[in-house]
Order: sequence, then structure tokens, then C-alpha cells
Amino acid sequence: MNAPKKFLRLPAVIEMVGMKRATIYKRIAAGTFPAPVQIGPRAVAWDLAALADWQAGLETGVKKALV
Repeated sequence: MNAPKKFLRLPAVIEMVGMKRATIYKRIAAGTFPAPVQIGPRAVAWDLAALADWQAGLETGVKKALV
């Protein structure tokens, strides 16, 4: 059985990644940050797994740059 997906709202995303709201949305527009998903008529949230993959990609990129 698949575990249900966990979604984070913007304040939790800001805390998790350490970026401000404006920076997050600029990176979404640039295609360098996971886009949110619509969870209601006026609400969006981020898939925790997508954010974790994004962070892992950053770590991999840093390791490659240091080698």
C-alpha cells in the first residue's frame, strides 16, 4: 500500500529551505525550484518528496563542484 503524500504550506517550505517567499517564487519562475500544487480553490502546497529531491540535487551538485 502506498503511503499518502505529505504537502507543506508556504511557511513550512520557507522554514525547510531557508529562503524567503520572493526568492522561492523567483526560482519557481526560473524553473529551479519545485512548483506548488493546487490543493484548493485558493490554496497551494508543495509535495514534500519533490522538495526532498530538490534538496538532494543541491547536495549532489555541491559535491560535484567540490571534486
